[in-house]
Amino acid sequence: MKLKLKLLFLFLVLSLQKDTCVSGGRRPSDPSPPAPVRLDADLSAPVHRVDPRFLSVTIDASLASEERFMSLLSSSKIRTLASALSPGFMRFGGTRQDFMVFRPRRPLDPLQREGPGPGPGPGPGPGPGSCDEADLPWWLEERLKDDWRRQELVLMKEDLQRKYKRVHFTERTVDLLHSFTSCSGLDLVFGLNALLRTSDNSWNSSNALKLIQYCESRRYRTSWELGNEPNSFEKKAGIRVDGNQLGVDFSHLRRILSDSEFFRDAGLYGPDVGQPRDHHTDLLEGFLQSGAEAVNACTWHHYYVNGRDTSLDDFLDPDVLDTLALKTKQVLQTVQQVSPGKSVWLGETSSAYGGGALGLSDTFVAGFMWLDKLGLAARLGLDVVMRQVFIGSGSYHLVDNNLDPLPDYWLSVLYKRLVGPEVLNVQEVSGPDKRVRVYLHCTNKKSYRSGAVTLMSLNLSPTPATVSVPVLASSSVDAFVLESDQPGEDGLTSRSVKLNGDVLKMVDDKTLPDLRGRRLPPHQHLQLPGFSLAFFVHPDAGAAACR
Repeated sequence: MKLKLKLLFLFLVLSLQKDTCVSGGRRPSDPSPPAPVRLDADLSAPVHRVDPRFLSVTIDASLASEERFMSLLSSSKIRTLASALSPGFMRFGGTRQDFMVFRPRRPLDPLQREGPGPGPGPGPGPGPGSCDEADLPWWLEERLKDDWRRQELVLMKEDLQRKYKRVHFTERTVDLLHSFTSCSGLDLVFGLNALLRTSDNSWNSSNALKLIQYCESRRYRTSWELGNEPNSFEKKAGIRVDGNQLGVDFSHLRRILSDSEFFRDAGLYGPDVGQPRDHHTDLLEGFLQSGAEAVNACTWHHYYVNGRDTSLDDFLDPDVLDTLALKTKQVLQTVQQVSPGKSVWLGETSSAYGGGALGLSDTFVAGFMWLDKLGLAARLGLDVVMRQVFIGSGSYHLVDNNLDPLPDYWLSVLYKRLVGPEVLNVQEVSGPDKRVRVYLHCTNKKSYRSGAVTLMSLNLSPTPATVSVPVLASSSVDAFVLESDQPGEDGLTSRSVKLNGDVLKMVDDKTLPDLRGRRLPPHQHLQLPGFSLAFFVHPDAGAAACR
């Protein structure tokens, strides 16, 4: 009897093992793989064209809290990293711009207006060889990086207490900014202090005029902003400025620029309001009614979550990502009603406000919010998105305090190289999965021939997914798949990223690695690993919209 029971037990075990092998190694309780996401794409005409500088970056004004830290911008490493993000804007601004006062060390010499010499001296920019000659000595770079880590603690305390001290800066800050942007191929946008007010609460432009005259004397090509998040002026400085007065202030600044032969056509952007909430929309409406004609583009700021109490789940939540669409549509509707046709920009944006979320905003998982924001913002009709921050305080930077690139930096460089300004219409027609999100653009013509298209994809799930685009099925594919350097959920908070299996890192301080795609034959289905970001370039698409 015992022998019969043993034989029966052995038979059952073997039967279970056989069933497991037949089912591909999955236990009966394992979920089946999701159905392919089928996409319908229109390649005949673009639905929107963004500015060629669509993906732009910022430098937080906190870097100038002590002027010596601005010298970090002379590092050959940081200039190499910035150059890979060209063309683009480099906005210098943020909370502390409204506490900065220009204090020149020397009187303005009218003769400087004619000087052609190399930057940061008189003339339009750095002369031949001057960008390399401006390299920061290695020992000074190391000292500044160490001191900056301590300075960040001081800045963090100020932010928590909302007590900001006045910061004075000299020509050196302006020279270093201009040299940095010129050598990196970026366009400087300088944020002026809007909290310098007169007794009747209008903007006191006298200090800004000194700065503008200095930049004109050096022939520094610069665009301008005035004030940062005016909706929070009262909270951080006890000063309230309504939208109508803000528009009057911008009109005043535009007249100053128009009176300058050099800055007559300079860009002016604003009002850099926070995302719609409470009275923010009223402030934007008031500004547009009195100041819309003064600005080249209307700017606003967006963050998904509070960096002090967010979680990993928030960074992977499709509903959190969708909040951008709601806020963007509110802003676009307001602008369209008051100033039809006015270009709208995200003048400052990242994952989490309050300086970012440490261990999240500076890791691989932040890329899901960043790539989705780039895709969604372009599809909705925004023309420029300025990422907070390229370098500076907080934990949402692209380059860390050791001047090493973080995952979102590599994602940004790939976007620059592979994605063109023409936005194409793509829709899910079957197998809808909120955790698989896709966007379609013409490919950057500097990287691929005319007619190519780039499908941007992100998979918020640990489960691999497949994507089908029948109209592109006959085209070969160059796949650029980004994954964490560590497997599974643990890898989401890694500060390293792999491209097609290889960890990305600089070759040396002046050389980026090759960012090559993996050529695939024509595929009915594109494979998207779990927790991955991908650019699928179809070089043979022959899209009429992209010719």
